[in-house]
Order: sequence, then structure tokens, then C-alpha cells
Amino acid sequence: MTLRVGVLGGSGRMGSAACAAIDAAEDLELVASLGSADVRDELVQAGAQVAVDLTRPDAVMENVRFCIEHGIHVVVGTSGMDDERLEAVRRWLAKAPGVGVVVVPNFAIGAVLMMRFAAEAARWFESVEVIERHHPDKADAPSGTARRTASMVASARQAAGLGKMPDATSEALEGARGARVEGVPVHAVRARGLVASQEVLLGGQGETFSLRHDTLDRSSFMPGVLLAVRQVAGRPGLTLGLDPLLGLDD
Repeated sequence: MTLRVGVLGGSGRMGSAACAAIDAAEDLELVASLGSADVRDELVQAGAQVAVDLTRPDAVMENVRFCIEHGIHVVVGTSGMDDERLEAVRRWLAKAPGVGVVVVPNFAIGAVLMMRFAAEAARWFESVEVIERHHPDKADAPSGTARRTASMVASARQAAGLGKMPDATSEALEGARGARVEGVPVHAVRARGLVASQEVLLGGQGETFSLRHDTLDRSSFMPGVLLAVRQVAGRPGLTLGLDPLLGLDD
């Protein structure tokens, strides 16, 4: 059975790549590609069963709510989905128990594994910081991937009974020590020529350990996009990240 898919933000770089990948998949049909000037009703008129949101942080929430209210499953790749927004999505889904929403901070399989390995390693190191690097056209900072990584690291540290990380800084320019996500420092770099890169730097007595993932081309995201599109309908409610879809949610 062919799954009917619409893409919100289909005219952007990521959206264009997603449209091409969906169009090339034998089990999927691209029925709508919407830009910022298009109306969401086109998804309903096209009979979309799944919508992929690759828009902007200021547009994503209204898109998700519209889809849920119209019984359309949603794969969200747009950044800016913080805890407050996720809670709002859960409230909307409570009124639509058959609808699934998958929020994916990063569609790259390597990035998913990097986040998981970082959480595993964080239990064994006294210090952990996240450095993410992206192109300067990115709207949000830090990235959704960095936020998710820091949150996973913080949870792992708490479960391991680790205390506050050492930092004797008493004087600093604003932002010099990065943003704090659940106590984990996160630094955002924006420079022309970059696509997406993230490093997790861990430190302990007499040693450091670094985990890094680099995205060289947006094509690396497409296997994750297709995986989420194919599985979202079978996962009513909210799913966070590709981990459960890859069998890594133990």
C-alpha cells in the first residue's frame, strides 16, 4: 500500500531533498509540497496521510496542530521543539489518540548514534560540553540536536549520581561559557561553508574523550526521513528521536 506524503517547507534545501527522496521511494507518493505562501488546506485536499515539517521554528507549531486536528500524522524535523512545545503537542494528541507525531532532532543515523554514545560515556567523566557547528543561515541556536544531546547527557549523569560539573570561572563575557541545557554547557558556531557538525567533549582525571559527527551533505538525512515517514502511522502519540525507530530505546 502506497503512503501519501506531503512536505511542509518543500521549497527549502532540506525540504527539496526530502521531496526528491519521497518521490523516488516506491512505497511512498509525494502528493503535496508546500512553501511559505501555500495554505495548509492543500494537505487535506491532496489526501496526505503523513506530513513532514521542515519549516521554521516560528511556523512549526501551527503546522503540527493543523495536522493533528485533521488526522494527519506528522514527522517534525524543524528545530526549536523545546519541552514547552513538546508538552503542547502531547495535549493536542490527547484529543486525537490515533495520530502519531515523531519529532526528530537529527535525521542522520550517525548523529543518533553519537548522541546515544555520549549519554553512555557521560556517566564516566567529570566534565561534558557540547560544541555544535552549522551554516549561518540556521535560525536557532543551539541546534535541536545539541539540546537533545545535552538533555540525554544530563539525564545519564543524574542517573549515575554525579554532581555539578567543575567550573571555577568567576569572570566571563556574556555567552563565553555557552548556553546551559540542564546544566550542560552548549556552544554554537555559525560559519559559511559548514553544513552540520557536533562534538561532545568529555574530560576526566588525566584524559579527555571526544565524540564527533560531521554532516557533509543533506543526503545523509534522507534514510532517517524515510524511516520516520514509514513508521509514524504505527506510533500513535508523541515519539522523540529516531532511537525507538532504530530499536535503540531500551
